[in-house]
Amino acid sequence: MPVNANRTTLATVARLAGVSVATVSKVVNGRSDVAPQTRSRVQELLHQHDYVAPALRRTEAGARPTIEVQFAGDLRSYTAEALDGIVDAAAEHAVSVVISKPDRAPHWARDLVAAGRRAVIAVTSVYTAAHLDALTRAGLPLVVLDPLHLPHSDVHSVGSTNFAGGLAATRHLLSLGHRRVAYLGGPASAVCNQARMHGYRAAMEAEKTPVPRSYVRPGEFTYQTGLLGTEALLDLTEPPTAIFAGNDEIALGVIETARTRGLRIPEDLSVVGFDDTLLARMASPPLTTVRQPLREMGGVALRTALRLADGEKIESHHIELATELVVRNSTAPVQP
Repeated sequence: MPVNANRTTLATVARLAGVSVATVSKVVNGRSDVAPQTRSRVQELLHQHDYVAPALRRTEAGARPTIEVQFAGDLRSYTAEALDGIVDAAAEHAVSVVISKPDRAPHWARDLVAAGRRAVIAVTSVYTAAHLDALTRAGLPLVVLDPLHLPHSDVHSVGSTNFAGGLAATRHLLSLGHRRVAYLGGPASAVCNQARMHGYRAAMEAEKTPVPRSYVRPGEFTYQTGLLGTEALLDLTEPPTAIFAGNDEIALGVIETARTRGLRIPEDLSVVGFDDTLLARMASPPLTTVRQPLREMGGVALRTALRLADGEKIESHHIELATELVVRNSTAPVQP
């Protein structure tokens, strides 16, 4: 479906108001020769359907197109690397980028168009059906980068091969002789977390290695989840000898809790992360992790948004980039 197929037009408003297109045009242009009651009804419909005048939709000749990038939550290492990729691609394509938190004020989508935005990139943000409808009416394409939840079938998104990454991380630990391998992940409802966990379970099942229920712990993609989750895992009667963490930040929490317990990494506990952010390289010891190509994903999201803004048809609504296991010093063969 073309990106502007559902954009509100003067004809749409005229039909709903029961007046002519010319009358609606007069209201839009501030003409005085419209009855007050009619003007009020038309203005209400214009606001209700987020109508944006064509003059506000057009980018001035020679002006750089502008993309709105929205992300929720705190700015973390993961978000910073994804934004880095978006900004680098924007510079390459002579595009301006405005970075903001999601705004749910009335007519926010129409206001973005009025401000000259050509498209929106949402970094892991959650958009409801109402938000999507508002963007569609305003004629603004949306690209979701690494969606936390399955986006609507018409929404374009960019992610990575999370299942394959979870599979590779767990196979690596199994190859080192570990059989008591736990998974400490993010939100249970997040699709990226589910995919990583299913990759972990698939690898364990392939080796016919049972997974105790207590070995799989959802949480948040935070350092605190790593701290508290590892406390619970190490308190088990049979604690794991290896932990696959849902992201690098969780993995750093795992390492810190192990340190406070007097455990050595990797001699006493092997740890694998996910993302390969700067944190993984700064960890002590440097973290074995699954590289999620965050900068490349940001670049693909930016280029996809530009193509949609130009009215191009994109064959695939979801693009996945390959993950890669990066082995460093936080994993070692299981001790006898």
